[in-house]
Amino acid sequence: MTKIIIAADHAGFALKQTLIEYLEQRGHECHDFGTDSAEPVDYPDFAHAVASAVNNGDVGILICGTGIGMSIAANRHSMIRCAVAVTPRMAELARQHNAANVLALGARLIDEEHAKKIVDIFLDTEYSGGRHDARIAKIDLNVGFDSRQP
Repeated sequence: MTKIIIAADHAGFALKQTLIEYLEQRGHECHDFGTDSAEPVDYPDFAHAVASAVNNGDVGILICGTGIGMSIAANRHSMIRCAVAVTPRMAELARQHNAANVLALGARLIDEEHAKKIVDIFLDTEYSGGRHDARIAKIDLNVGFDSRQP
């Protein structure tokens, strides 16, 4: 079981609800950080909340229209490596090569079934380490690479 911190803006609200139900059926522990409706909200508020809550071993999922805004906001946080994925392969490589610990999805770009496949691959893929450690250290200049993440 993985602890998943999840949030969406108004564009991602419906997909978030679907993914929470799906993930809980798979035995994961989901912590919903909002939003609670399709009423317009500001995505950075939710990205910052999730990024602040993700700890070692946790995984974050952020959903907005494209995933881009959420990922930009989340990546402002120390020790967060948020990747936008629109294909399962992108999710796999984000984990394997980049030690991504937050996944950003674009609800206007992918359907529910595709999102489930992307999330499954993201959760099931391990960071491969090795030659990627030095590269991750260059990303995490201010804090150094913490190999315990994701």
